[in-house]
Amino acid sequence: MMTQKNTNTLFKKFGILTLTLMMVVSMLAGCASKSEEAAPAEANQSEQEQTQTTEQPEATTSADPYVIAIVQPMDHPSLNEIRDTIVSELSALGLDDQIEIKLENANGDGSMLPTIMQNLLAENVDMLVPIATPTAQAAMAATDSVPIVFSAVSNPVEAGVVTAFDQTTGNITGVSNAIAIEEIFELAKILTPDAKTFGFVYNTSEVNSATGIERAKAYCDANGLNYEEATITGTADIQQAVSSLIGEVDALFTPNDNTVASAMATYMQSAMSGNLPTYVGADSMVKDGAFATVGIDYTILGRQTAQMIARIVGGETIAENHVEQISEYSKMINIGTANALGLEIPKDTLKGFLIFGEE
Repeated sequence: MMTQKNTNTLFKKFGILTLTLMMVVSMLAGCASKSEEAAPAEANQSEQEQTQTTEQPEATTSADPYVIAIVQPMDHPSLNEIRDTIVSELSALGLDDQIEIKLENANGDGSMLPTIMQNLLAENVDMLVPIATPTAQAAMAATDSVPIVFSAVSNPVEAGVVTAFDQTTGNITGVSNAIAIEEIFELAKILTPDAKTFGFVYNTSEVNSATGIERAKAYCDANGLNYEEATITGTADIQQAVSSLIGEVDALFTPNDNTVASAMATYMQSAMSGNLPTYVGADSMVKDGAFATVGIDYTILGRQTAQMIARIVGGETIAENHVEQISEYSKMINIGTANALGLEIPKDTLKGFLIFGEE
């Protein structure tokens, strides 16, 4: 039989147990409530992150091309050969995926060159590649920051394009095509030894021609040769200039004059009417009918220019690339013209020559 004391003790133990169970249930309920509140928040956060990830722009996978603008003053074979060789050599060097090339031509109107340069700069080109002296001068006047790599500037120092061959402190460098004046006259001694008076036909406004003629005069003065000048300002003057020398001279000399080179048919027709051998400064002029030269191979010049361009595109600076002289000259003769002039050239003499025209 349970006593009153035992009964009281039992009720006390039961009450404590009940209270403890109620507290545990309450705690579990609170935890469940917090979990339910947290779950939607985490879900919302996950959805926001997914939305943000989806809305982010795609990363750019390719860099903008390096834009190179090649500019020439007119069409004629020498300048076109330089241009085409630069383009093909840059491709051969594996730069097709890195560069974009723009081609511009003033079509014989020198007054258009400044406008062409300004338009190209407005298009944010990365490099200007002017071919020939007047084009390089226009590029230099247009910018002192955009890199310039010229080609076929015969006398860049005299033209004011650079101050020295071995020091490039500005934004311009390139490859010079100074012609082998003295070697041409030495060749004339061999091929036409009786020629004692030369007629100089050239455009006085072309610095490359004027400086070449000064060297020719110096050679003639030092070697007992005479000379007469017939200057031109455009292609329309060529026929009259050559005609004025017929009967007065034994042969003609024209340096790498762009104006004459662009109208070789007229030049040669006039020269041949007077039976005058024509010595010139460029391979293309011999290909177009001139008699002979120790001249510039413009494919070599274009290739050399492209190699300099490629180095600068690759990260080298203008200062690291001093002005270069064309690396090779070649003796060239047009046999068809020699035959038309009645000149018989011994085969032994022609060893090492590049031969053009019909044999």
